[in-house]
Amino acid sequence: MLLGNGPPAASPHEQPAAIASLAKVMTAYLTLERYPLSGAQDGFTITVTATQARAETQDAAQGQSVVPVQAGEQLTERQLLEALLIPSGNDIAGILADLVAGSETDFIAEMNAKARALGMDHTVYTDPSGFDASTVSTAADQLRVFEQAMRFPVFREIISMASVTLPVAGTVTNFDPLIAEGYAGKTGSDSAAGGCLAFFTQVTVGGRRMAAIGVVLGQGQGSDTSALLATAGEAAEQLVDSVSSATRLRPAGANHYPQEKT
Repeated sequence: MLLGNGPPAASPHEQPAAIASLAKVMTAYLTLERYPLSGAQDGFTITVTATQARAETQDAAQGQSVVPVQAGEQLTERQLLEALLIPSGNDIAGILADLVAGSETDFIAEMNAKARALGMDHTVYTDPSGFDASTVSTAADQLRVFEQAMRFPVFREIISMASVTLPVAGTVTNFDPLIAEGYAGKTGSDSAAGGCLAFFTQVTVGGRRMAAIGVVLGQGQGSDTSALLATAGEAAEQLVDSVSSATRLRPAGANHYPQEKT
């Protein structure tokens, strides 16, 4: 966790663990690095192919988190990022991987190269969505990429949205259990990863408002998505409460995230 302009703090002796859909933070980050958006821009537009539509059906049959698409549907970059981050579409991660890098294999290589560049030494990406249990990381590593992604205003905007309406999928909602409590975030959950949440919120410490950004992994047990994410949300709130109450204020400084120049 990071609080205001203080140093990051993490649980000791962290070991790499499955992160489920938190992997999509890196997918979004690489997309925005390659195709920056600013203001109300929608970015590029794609037309969903028959192959991509079939992939969504196949992913759904495997019990993956998907966003329904159909051949011929047109989606903008902004809509793709909304579909990736709000209802957490694994099929959308695959579409973006192909678009950004030309193939999923090349995109995964880019994910791992960026992880090394960011000092994420305990992270290995084996897919762009996090469905693979072999995609592993630590909370401290995920904090690094989440903080970088937060520098893009459009990323912050999207993860703060409670829902979005897409052409074919209709209205889809954010899995973030704390979205109504003012915690913007990206979730991840499955039986291998437990409940995971990367979050951003504002807290008041000593009468001063400051940003809090954090990551919790491996919360709860089982495969009930709602229960896992509720447990992750509780852990996030406890983390913020414990750190903010124990923090000794530093001299006033930047406690917000600089915006990526686009």
